[in-house]
Amino acid sequence: MILTSILALLNAGLAVAAPIHSRDVTLDPAAVAEAQVRDDTATRAFSAAQIQTGDGQCLAVDPASGDFRENLIPIQVVACNGSDTQQWDIITSGVHNNEPGFALVVSTLTNGCLNFDPRRAAGNQVILFSCGGRADGGGTVTNSQLFTFSGGAGPLPLVPQNGNNATCLTVNGDLLDQTACDPSTASGNELFTISASGSSPASGTDAATSTTDIPSSSATPSAASSTTTDSTATSSTASAPASTGTTVLDPAAVAEAQVRDDTATRAFSAAQIQTSDGQCLSVDANSGDFRENLIPITTQACDGSAGQQWDVITAGVHNNVPGTALFVSSLTQGCLNFDPRRAAGNQVLLFSCGGRADGGGSVTNSQLFTFTGNSTTIPLLPTNQADTCLFDNNGNLDVTSCDTANPETDEVRASTDVYAVV
Repeated sequence: MILTSILALLNAGLAVAAPIHSRDVTLDPAAVAEAQVRDDTATRAFSAAQIQTGDGQCLAVDPASGDFRENLIPIQVVACNGSDTQQWDIITSGVHNNEPGFALVVSTLTNGCLNFDPRRAAGNQVILFSCGGRADGGGTVTNSQLFTFSGGAGPLPLVPQNGNNATCLTVNGDLLDQTACDPSTASGNELFTISASGSSPASGTDAATSTTDIPSSSATPSAASSTTTDSTATSSTASAPASTGTTVLDPAAVAEAQVRDDTATRAFSAAQIQTSDGQCLSVDANSGDFRENLIPITTQACDGSAGQQWDVITAGVHNNVPGTALFVSSLTQGCLNFDPRRAAGNQVLLFSCGGRADGGGSVTNSQLFTFTGNSTTIPLLPTNQADTCLFDNNGNLDVTSCDTANPETDEVRASTDVYAVV
């Protein structure tokens, strides 16, 4: 029997994340998708890494603390908890960085860039803003987002290029701020260390990342994850394999087709789905089409990478059916989809939630799986075809006929056990 576990991975000893204070902002999903676009062509020195202060705190962002586009977000300094609000990519070249010796510091969660704007009021000059410096995402390169970077994890000062080598970022209470400095003698609150909290997303141009801890379930306001822990669980610290896909993505088309539902209720966030022999369901963003649709789901050695993280959504824009759930890639925002019209062996794939290639769909039963949330193990049963279960078919997720009332063999199951990384 093939069993699958959903592992909501939590940092050891932390049941409740440090608070990140939201303000009353209503995000506009279309505007966010336009303004905050992930650069899949970029070279990343680190991916999904923590940035720690001299006293061991972490830089964090709250998407709801800025404006409707997820711009103007302050950077907070909070206790480290491994959540996706504390993950950062260090980009050394790409669409928004063409300057050797400099790096963008990009929120892995929002895709916004760390930005120093001396024109703003004192105490509010260091913010997250759309990479390229235009509010609508149409910018290219701006020196307010380029920071001196020669490689390595530090400790190092964060020195913005537009500060004329006389400004360092610093900790000011519970916020990231700026101060006049000599970068060559930076010390104390002016020094930061890049410390990987997960492993890199599956991007062929990721340059390096180290992996120590696996990030916790994301701090989504509607998340309903249990906080029960089992300290006997362990996690892999192996680096994520590089992408083997060759698809050239269209960033604008991806942003339109793959939109995160921030209104959704999540039973789990950034969780693994693991087979009984210890493999994890995985996706490679470059293995589908130009919109990140038609991506096959494979089973691979668990490595904690973003391609192995899943959200389980019980209600939202694309799920209005009680007793069911969407299984959504936390990396691409695409939904697990069963399409019996496709060729055998290629019927289980990742597709834009709602079932339309351009992201314009609402709800489709090809993406809804039976889910009550009150059982320790459940078969993954698509609701668009009776007597059908998902299973691991020699490294690829596939479908098979089964007795859904009494599933015994050849079905993928999910468990709601929650473990802690120790």
